[in-house]
Amino acid sequence: MTTTLPPPTDAAAAAPEPDEPAARHRREPTGILKWVTSSDHKVIGIAYMVTAFCFYLVGGMMALGIRGQLAKPEQTMIDNGTYNELFTLHGTIMLLFFLGSFAFGVANFILPLQIGARDMAFPRLNQTSYWLYLTGGLVMLSGLFTTDGAADFGWFAYTPLSDGIRSPGVGGDLWIAGVALVGVSGIMTAVNIVATTMTMRAPGMTMFRMPIFVWNMLIVSGLVLLVFPVLTAAAVMLYADRHFGGHIFDAANGGVPVLWQHLFWFFGHPEVYILILPYFGMVTEVFAAYSRKPVFGYKGFVFATVAIGALSVGVWAHHMYATGVVLLPFFGVLTMLIAVPTGVKFFNWIGTMWGGNLRFSASLLFGIGFLLSFVIGGVTGVMLASPSLDFHLTDSYFVVAHFHYVLYGGGVFALFAAIYYWYPKFTGKALHEGWGKLHFALTFIGFNMTFLVQHQLGVDGMPRRTASYLSTDGFDTLNLISSIGAMLLGLSTLPFLWNVFRTWRWGERVGRNPWDAGTLEWWAPSPPPIGNFDRPLPAITSERPVWDAEHPEHPAEAEHPEREIVPAEASP
Repeated sequence: MTTTLPPPTDAAAAAPEPDEPAARHRREPTGILKWVTSSDHKVIGIAYMVTAFCFYLVGGMMALGIRGQLAKPEQTMIDNGTYNELFTLHGTIMLLFFLGSFAFGVANFILPLQIGARDMAFPRLNQTSYWLYLTGGLVMLSGLFTTDGAADFGWFAYTPLSDGIRSPGVGGDLWIAGVALVGVSGIMTAVNIVATTMTMRAPGMTMFRMPIFVWNMLIVSGLVLLVFPVLTAAAVMLYADRHFGGHIFDAANGGVPVLWQHLFWFFGHPEVYILILPYFGMVTEVFAAYSRKPVFGYKGFVFATVAIGALSVGVWAHHMYATGVVLLPFFGVLTMLIAVPTGVKFFNWIGTMWGGNLRFSASLLFGIGFLLSFVIGGVTGVMLASPSLDFHLTDSYFVVAHFHYVLYGGGVFALFAAIYYWYPKFTGKALHEGWGKLHFALTFIGFNMTFLVQHQLGVDGMPRRTASYLSTDGFDTLNLISSIGAMLLGLSTLPFLWNVFRTWRWGERVGRNPWDAGTLEWWAPSPPPIGNFDRPLPAITSERPVWDAEHPEHPAEAEHPEREIVPAEASP
């Protein structure tokens, strides 16, 4: 089937011309110098993703150390101090330096392509934000090599545990510096995403023709601009307490220790959605592409995301039920209410796949794994929203299980789905499906072995943040299962790394649009050149302009999602 291009329209004005600014940067450095100096959004995006995944490997090795220590009762594989350091850095790395930062990397690469832009609005600011992020992570990890060791007060840094008396080492200061640097980096990136989305869309790309991923990153960026300054300010206050006698959180001198919890969790709960909403957007693109259908209920999906963003800033105190200083009915009801727009998204995802011409690739399998895992995290979250249940389960392994089903089950599964989906756009080569499916099977089994049993451990009363337990506690069997699952989850990364390497070195090249997807990034070459597009953009009349251009007999207008979909065997 030959592709019929639409007649030239004013949308063609978005195509790069030799005399335009994008063309001035065509003579870029190569090799290492390219990665150090380039301000091209695609280079920075890949740098973000590779760096974030390296932090994931480091944080994962720390998690394996934690699970090795807890595999059997009364073990002494690592001492209490080392355990607390690993626990602190594992949580901080996964939250601040892996999941959210990887999403920023995907957004750096994909978002300008999806809206028909040639680069981010502020390329140099983009470059600066990456280097601040990398510096923050290295500064924090450097605490491991100091005399007193790394920070050991937990990734939540509750006062007074994190003050200068109870945690006097330089590792705590390096942790604070790392948090401040990644906070400033996140604010810069959020400003860039908002400016790019609002001012650089191609002609015809109205707000309600933007891909869902772009919408989600726009809302996430708004949340970052709202709450990251609070985290950064709280870190500065903690540093002032530790070194300048600020006494902001010091109860002995008129301070309020619980104020730290309010500030931290005012950041911390929206941070959950800052971490997860980008992956909602990614997995939505995956479902639509592999179902060969438009997104079901597009506008409802957008409004549900807006509702989640708005509600997320009003539920922070459900982390503080046990403190006795918050209004339980208000925060309990509001926390349960946030499950409603999240449930709407499940209907959107299932509706997108329902009746579609599904292709069960590794990417779609990870997407389905995301659905199955995240629904467990959502249900247990509603349980913890009830104060009467939370008083029993708080600070137990039930919370650990819930947290990981939300962020690993909801984030990392969607992350791998996105990598398998967009890897051809990143490199021009598609990852091997057989290795990808092995990767999915090992990840799904290992993840559920690790964390499903932890719900029961929490119900049985095993406390979190403890380096050991007694053989008479009755926790040994479930902990052993969890630790074996963690080892399997760690091993599941090996086929993925091999797949990435073998494809990068020896994989066959694919075309612009190997999945016959509909969003605008698939109009560009794979990988895209400087300036992104080598031909005029198609007319943008829906949220799937590439599908409209390549399948003019079956347009995909958002107003008519019920239109017949071209079967796979009829595609070019």
